[in-house]
Amino acid sequence: MESILTNRLAILSHPQRMAVFRLLMRRCPDELPAGEIAEALDFKASTASVYLSALTQAGLISQRRDGTRLLYAINLDAAREVVAGLFVDCCRGRADLCPPQFSDLLRSISPMTDKKFNVLFVCTGNSARSIFAETILRDKVGDTFIAYSAGTAHRSELNPFAVELLKSKGHDVSLLRSKNIEEFQGVDAPRMDFVFTVCDRAANEECPTWPGQPVSGHWGMPDPVKAEGTDAAKRLAFHQTYGALHNRIMAFSALPFENLDRGSLQKHVDQIGKETAKQE
Repeated sequence: MESILTNRLAILSHPQRMAVFRLLMRRCPDELPAGEIAEALDFKASTASVYLSALTQAGLISQRRDGTRLLYAINLDAAREVVAGLFVDCCRGRADLCPPQFSDLLRSISPMTDKKFNVLFVCTGNSARSIFAETILRDKVGDTFIAYSAGTAHRSELNPFAVELLKSKGHDVSLLRSKNIEEFQGVDAPRMDFVFTVCDRAANEECPTWPGQPVSGHWGMPDPVKAEGTDAAKRLAFHQTYGALHNRIMAFSALPFENLDRGSLQKHVDQIGKETAKQE
């Protein structure tokens, strides 16, 4: 076991291999095609292939063929073995030597029925998908959740097709505005209980650790803003996106939060993204 741990630590000591590992960790439990990994990290395809091969051989990530594509995902068992190896061997299992947030993490979201949950939806532009999610959560289950949304791009505006659709669904759009993620990362920002990314690009980006370690989920879907063709075709794309987000949010809001610990809650959040995606 010691030789396996040493080998895996050596593999992860390379900055670019670590970048691939971190990306797949952020997207867990998703499987990512090699091309998306290379694009997200700005690697040449051949370079990404070398890094992916090394991580696969070390058992840190898994590889699966899907038609002509190779899909990669984090190997959670191996990642846990690395952490456990360091903790048991180097720290001799002494919890007092580990950062206090490790032991606090599992208790950070326990049954909480006496407060509203703060939920942030993140996209690249904050012009359609994340705006839809914020509005649906606010208007459908605002008695349980406080909804926010933001984009990782420095400048964006609300998409007119998105605004038109929200109005047609009876939503109040008077307070909606495009916001940058930095607005929610300051010391005075509300502390989030949940952070969801609703586009792959935002999920792939390296972001600062959120205070309080909120439960995170990735509910990626195609960008309706990129829909081409007639206005009718574009409106259909926005309707489909709205419907997909509505399904996810209704499933999320129906969870028995008072009976779930953090680990169970995370599994439900991940499953909602997978199951609703199959139905769309």
